Amino acid sequence: MPGRRGVDMFGTSGIRGPVGETVTADLALSVGRALGIDAGRVVVGRDPRESGQFLLDALTAGLRETGTDVIDLGVAATPTVARAVRGKDGDAGVVITASHNPPADNGIKLWQPTTQAFDTARQETIADRIEAGEFDPAAWDELGTRRRQGHTEAHIEAILDAVEVASPPEVVVDLGNGAGQVSVDALTRLGSDVETLNAQPDGAFPGRPSEPTAENCASLTGLARETGRLGIAHDGDADRLRAVTEDGEFVGGDTLLAIFAREAADPGETVAAPVNTSLAVDDYLAAEDVDVVRTRVGDVSVAERASEPGVAFGGEPSGAWIWPAEALCPDGPLAAAKLVELAAERPLADRVADVETYPIHRDSVSVTEKAVVMEWVHEAVEDRYDDVTTLDGVRVDLGDAWFLIRASGTQPLVRITAEARDPDRATSVFEEAREIVSQAHE
Repeated sequence: MPGRRGVDMFGTSGIRGPVGETVTADLALSVGRALGIDAGRVVVGRDPRESGQFLLDALTAGLRETGTDVIDLGVAATPTVARAVRGKDGDAGVVITASHNPPADNGIKLWQPTTQAFDTARQETIADRIEAGEFDPAAWDELGTRRRQGHTEAHIEAILDAVEVASPPEVVVDLGNGAGQVSVDALTRLGSDVETLNAQPDGAFPGRPSEPTAENCASLTGLARETGRLGIAHDGDADRLRAVTEDGEFVGGDTLLAIFAREAADPGETVAAPVNTSLAVDDYLAAEDVDVVRTRVGDVSVAERASEPGVAFGGEPSGAWIWPAEALCPDGPLAAAKLVELAAERPLADRVADVETYPIHRDSVSVTEKAVVMEWVHEAVEDRYDDVTTLDGVRVDLGDAWFLIRASGTQPLVRITAEARDPDRATSVFEEAREIVSQAHE
């Protein structure tokens, strides 16, 4: 992949894209070779996608070729692999996953022993090595080994140690045919009566699309409403979690962020959240003297900020939740247990009712040239508005409202977000932002 480096290669959450185009066995081999240059032991795993088998084989071949030993967890949740790097005394970890993307996609995400994803500098190092063809093969009698081991039990034990639940509620968990069985096992061990949906791992995601949105989780919301159970939904690799109240309301991502953050942070502490997070989160946390610091979109950026002193929690409205005292990876199964802990103390529906929400509109536009579109958008916005920030995409503060236009880091999309406290104003600002993208896309 000549000419692609750092963030351009890795996006907001690892390398990701269509299999056979962006993500190939050749790329996986190259990543393994590049990573193996300075890693003696690497922990690997994958989500249930069929393409993950040959991609993991290729990656492992590249690692072993450099003399690196491989601990292979097989099909496992991304947070299980991330935690296993430290647990298995690894120098790095790799998950073959496209997370919530469609079945035709796959990806490669790298992890540090701290349980944090590779940051920008480490991504840049790997990308530079791949571009330069840098490779340090081992002698024929010093090749790395590949051993199958598990880490699910250790992950479950860590989750159980992180929560205290006296009387856990009944739960229904929609695994989306992904790798999140660890959630079911952990919640069962906590004492919850757990019912499941789409529990059979299948990388074609026949039960529902992998991304746990309100639209995709209609069966979960219906079942929660009928049974009075707390609803939990994961994506394909179980790094994300979305929730449904006991009366069948799919909880907005900003609302869930506010609820998790308020429980995690003490007065004077800080919460990390991306630039597309609702002002409702700031307002809700301000009552407890908790500040919100904005980051670039993507769990990698949120985790980087969450690793700093004084930051008690990091989250994204899309469903990535990070408790830095526990781990620096988005951990859907841990979030499931934290949610059960909260619901045991007070119903989730009551907590949701406490969070005042504002009208916020989000949409995505398919484009073929994200960089070209965003360059046009940046120039147009700079000419028309006064308060513009470019931390991630282009964000315009209008005083009583704001909008954000940014390129997706994982898909050929430009995303538009707009918010205001007044519904009519939110709609007009959103249409204003969409018109800018339409002009750029013409």
